Amino acid sequence: MDHTSAIRNMIIKSFFMMAVMASLISFVSLQVYLFLSHNDGVSLSLSIYLTLALLLILLLLSVYFGFRTSYAFKGRIDDLSTFVTLLRSGKLSARVESGEHDELGVLADEMNHLATYIQEQVKSLQRLADEKSELAEKAHGAAVMEERQRLARDLHDSVSQQLFALNMLSSAALKSIVHDSGKAEGIMKQVAEIASKAQGEMRALLLHLRPVDLKGEDIREALITLIRELKEKTQLEIESKFEGMEDLSKGTETHLFRIIQESLSNILRHSKATRVIIMTEKKEGFLTLYISDNGIGFNPFENKMTSYGLQTMKERAEEIGGHFQIRSKENEGTYINLRIPV
Repeated sequence: MDHTSAIRNMIIKSFFMMAVMASLISFVSLQVYLFLSHNDGVSLSLSIYLTLALLLILLLLSVYFGFRTSYAFKGRIDDLSTFVTLLRSGKLSARVESGEHDELGVLADEMNHLATYIQEQVKSLQRLADEKSELAEKAHGAAVMEERQRLARDLHDSVSQQLFALNMLSSAALKSIVHDSGKAEGIMKQVAEIASKAQGEMRALLLHLRPVDLKGEDIREALITLIRELKEKTQLEIESKFEGMEDLSKGTETHLFRIIQESLSNILRHSKATRVIIMTEKKEGFLTLYISDNGIGFNPFENKMTSYGLQTMKERAEEIGGHFQIRSKENEGTYINLRIPV
């Protein structure tokens, strides 16, 4: 039995009870009247018959009006139920007739207002989604443009100038090779040195452009693969030990991989190092990353943290709640410490 049938039965029962109570009240009132008036013309049996007749009439009327009222009530309840079903199915433009200005009418009006409010909220969410998509597209375009400009600047400042120098030196070597072989030998040594440096710059740029695609591997396996590739393509001696990197979130893995990748790129481009140490360990609720090299170092008081690579590493560390520290001294290498709460 559904809810509307239960309500209908309740209404009919209420009418039945009203009929029975009216009959009882009529019978008692008649008996009180006969007692006070001392009227012996109406006997007890006749008053009972009259009460039963009245009860029968009232019962018939209660059945008629009970069904009539319940069906009207049931129809209005069904309209509200259908309206709710339409809203749940996503038809927010649907509305229900309020009808009479009773409690059900007030409820219908409130539900119409609620449907209007939901419809407006959905439109607002759609506008926000469109704006978010547009902003994300603009942000992506800006990031791509910034990266292109940075790469173009790096290529111009390093590789392009080195290639120009190679061109000039090789031309000078060709002119000197016949008349002054000693001078030509010195120039060729410079050519070899600049070519090696340009090659390192290009490898560093390619390393920076390497996508973070773990391909189903965990970060430890991805880092081992990255270091193996560097050992094969460069003269760097890399000592690595990765511990405590289990159960890291995806975002932490991505940022940590990028920080290590950026630090190796900086070492290849600037440090002139021959040996690098990379270690991670988990201790006292923190994952600690340690990177050091035996390169030429730099003076940290010359505001080197404003350089793109170091600043990016610091920002990535802060995004995952880490504390980034860098120490360096000229001709004594560079040391990076990163502590991440896990």
